[in-house]
Amino acid sequence: MRLTASILATWLQLSAVLAKKPNIVFVLTDDQDLHLQSMDYVPLIKKHLADKGTSYKRHYCTTSQCCPSRVTLWTGKLAHNTNVTDVLPPWGGYPKFVDQGLNENWLPVWLQEAGYDTYYTGKLFNSHSVDNYDKPFPAGWTGSDFLLDPFTYAYMTPWYQRNREPPVAYDGINTQTLISEKALGFLDDAISNPDKPFFIGIAPIAPHSNMYIDENDVRHWGPPIPLDKHAHLFPDAQVPRTPNFNPDVESGGSWVRGLRKQDDDVVEYNDHYYRERLRSLQSVDELVDDVIKRLEAAKLLDNTYIIYTSDNGFHIGQHRMQPGKMCGYEEDINVPLIIRGPGVPKGEVSNVVTAHVDLAPTIMQLAGIPLRDDFDGAAIPLTKPEQKKAVNKRQEHVTVEFWGMAYMEGGVVFRGGETDVVLNNTYKSLRVIDVKKNDYNFYYSIWCNNEHELYDMKTDPYQMTNLLHPTAKPPKTILGRPFEAVVARLDALLFVLKSCKQKTCVEPWRALHPAGNVDNLKDALNQRFDDFYIKQQKKVRFERCEAGLIIDAEGPQFETDGLLYRDGSSWSEWT
Repeated sequence: MRLTASILATWLQLSAVLAKKPNIVFVLTDDQDLHLQSMDYVPLIKKHLADKGTSYKRHYCTTSQCCPSRVTLWTGKLAHNTNVTDVLPPWGGYPKFVDQGLNENWLPVWLQEAGYDTYYTGKLFNSHSVDNYDKPFPAGWTGSDFLLDPFTYAYMTPWYQRNREPPVAYDGINTQTLISEKALGFLDDAISNPDKPFFIGIAPIAPHSNMYIDENDVRHWGPPIPLDKHAHLFPDAQVPRTPNFNPDVESGGSWVRGLRKQDDDVVEYNDHYYRERLRSLQSVDELVDDVIKRLEAAKLLDNTYIIYTSDNGFHIGQHRMQPGKMCGYEEDINVPLIIRGPGVPKGEVSNVVTAHVDLAPTIMQLAGIPLRDDFDGAAIPLTKPEQKKAVNKRQEHVTVEFWGMAYMEGGVVFRGGETDVVLNNTYKSLRVIDVKKNDYNFYYSIWCNNEHELYDMKTDPYQMTNLLHPTAKPPKTILGRPFEAVVARLDALLFVLKSCKQKTCVEPWRALHPAGNVDNLKDALNQRFDDFYIKQQKKVRFERCEAGLIIDAEGPQFETDGLLYRDGSSWSEWT
């Protein structure tokens, strides 16, 4: 066929359309739960995202606290590799992010280098404040309007800082109204430049607690403050009365197990707190609706990926805990994730195991940017073929880690020696879920006091019976193998993951079995490996509790002390 000018022009036009990189909108809520049913109260998000995209019901944050979780999300590295492990210096916060050299080496910088316009509004990191917002400015943003500490969580007196301008105080305007206005403004800016793809991060603080610090540096917690038009909604809503809600029998581990049962007044207050969380989320629901409408009007919706998630989960009353996060239980670490966009199945629910450490690789892949060798995660499967393949091939584990303190955020009056701060909340944990056959589903954890927890979540989904507690009566066998043999495998897996780097975080069994004949827990349970796991391999333990990542407090390290199933060689010798 003769290539005429008309045919050539049409072909070039089609090629340009096909080659155009997709736009990406990332909505990141703050402290939004999955297990307390918050997603049941956002109908517009269901309509536009869940019904038009895929919900990943086994998506996890790897550190259940705002700043470490967000740094992991935007760098693709676990907290033990970013060394940002808290919300405040010296262990975390924006100053630690800068000191670790991450401000020049994170997602917005990589996206700009690939030709994207990048925008962000809302909460970025904790300790990003009115005093250090320009020391230095966060790198990689075409346009930005950040919430700043110490006013980040002050719903009615927030401070924002736009681009390179000085901070501005907004007195008497709900921060959720401001977030919506600023987000839609940046979306208009992005749309007005059709020659470049865009990334927009929108980070409302809902449904985080309202919190302010007074002139005496005293922290004051309270429920979130919804917009006036939403303040009357859901008058009968209550925290779901699941088996682990304020149980008659103590549950959980370490300090959690010592909590007293909440009285009726506390439960009533926490139900009120729960309703205010649901009400505060209505502005996020409406914001998503507005974003969709703008994209649709600009004819960009079909070439835009929308990702919706939360930095961490939340508990209210589970295991008798006051409102908060920072624990490794399912309510705190299993968070919403919905992705809508080209090629993503509509109205689907995926069972594959994913985590926040996978989101930066996912966005890079969507943007057509080669993935980095130093990522600790792997891109999330989006299309039907990818998800089908992932059931057989994708990792089945999630690394969970935490250092330092736990805060109780409800604002309720504490009784009889109770406190709103717990000091020794350092732990290493692991989730392992058999996606292919659903043969196993475990949570394994070790606190810094060396107390162990193990829950068989196939039979105990609410984590009520710790099979490793001194009073427990564990089964003699699990999965047809002796109980202690299964525990030894879980401990070895955690041993690798608690200090893993890069590909080892995705394929930890390959570190234990370099021959490549073990890919999952089921493979590792082969009887011929019993002596290696039960008797030879080092066990996870802490030397002491610390508020941050101090290696000599963290006990044996796989890189120096771990053994391989290969003539007893050590990992250091092999690598």
